[in-house]
Amino acid sequence: MAAVEKVEEQLAALRIARRSVPSEEPAYLLDMDTSPAAQPGFVAVCCSSQSLRLHDRDTLRFLREYRAQHGTLSGVRFAHTSGSVLFSACSQGTVQCWDARSATQEPVQVFSGYPSNVFISFDVSCTDLIVCAGTEKVDKDTFLVFWDARGITDCASATKEPLGVYSESHNDDITKICFHPMEPNLVVSGSTDGLVNVFDINKDNEDDALISTCNSDSSVSSLGWSGEDYKQVYCTTHDEGFCWWDMAQLDTEEPITLLHVVDVRESVCTENHGLHYLVGGLYHEKAKKLFLIGGTSTGNIHLISCGTDGLSLVGTLCGGHSATVRSFCWSPTDESLLTGGEDAQLLLWKPGAVERSLTKKASLKISSSVQKRVRVHNTSLKSRKKCNA
Repeated sequence: MAAVEKVEEQLAALRIARRSVPSEEPAYLLDMDTSPAAQPGFVAVCCSSQSLRLHDRDTLRFLREYRAQHGTLSGVRFAHTSGSVLFSACSQGTVQCWDARSATQEPVQVFSGYPSNVFISFDVSCTDLIVCAGTEKVDKDTFLVFWDARGITDCASATKEPLGVYSESHNDDITKICFHPMEPNLVVSGSTDGLVNVFDINKDNEDDALISTCNSDSSVSSLGWSGEDYKQVYCTTHDEGFCWWDMAQLDTEEPITLLHVVDVRESVCTENHGLHYLVGGLYHEKAKKLFLIGGTSTGNIHLISCGTDGLSLVGTLCGGHSATVRSFCWSPTDESLLTGGEDAQLLLWKPGAVERSLTKKASLKISSSVQKRVRVHNTSLKSRKKCNA
């Protein structure tokens, strides 16, 4: 328990170390990723302005911007073996790949889907061998599309065709995809149909590949792997629910559900701060503990500890954002946290840091036309259960 308590103290002690310089084109910061620890320090941010912005990881200095040739970008991921290669999915049926070392802003690789595909989620396997993207539902069809990602920087501007698709396991928009951190053949997908599916893509067909189907009973907003050897899967939902399953129990008589919270807003006591939404989860390897990141519409960030006996508030980070936080990235190397939100701010938090810059930015409002493809959490707040001290 000592290790867990120490980590929880460090998380609660996070303070702002840096703020990015405001952009000339303010935008919601919807997703982010950082380059691998041993590589040059980049953070890439996917913005509601239909672009990716690349920043220096330590100073948050803006470096360059990438835009889709056509359509809207969803999500951003760095390659695991190359800190300069980054990916994003495009609504026009492609996953595009850029090389930060290159002077050009053109993609070095385009993974092309099928004509009707509208990609809204994707991920890259831990060995960088496979890219997988999920589609919106078109007519009655929804797909997981796979590509061979080898040699992405060897053939500039080449287009790759899919290896194949899964088409039977979801019946609505596939909102999230996440490969296993250590086993490149395992991938989990979540959908607005409420299903969270785990696949072993080494199998010959979709039926054999489907290892497990878990039901969150709501539209999936985020998901990931946790636990020792990452044998657990968790998800959050668009109406602020949380589900947590143990895949190690699939072949036993034990139940696989570790915890199911229908509405986290009603189960976590946050005193006077309130909890309006969840952003996602992070698994802390050192503490062997899963945490959730949530917050308020005024920019406070809540750090929530997950246990099989329930959820508990670890700490609240105040004075940073002035609007809803939409994205974050945890760095286990230096125990730091990057956050981005609807106030267009990119913040770096470190334990015990002292901020060098001034002034909290005013709340940002952007035109509804920019927001139209931004998935919004359910903000209707149900009656709050009183928290006992």
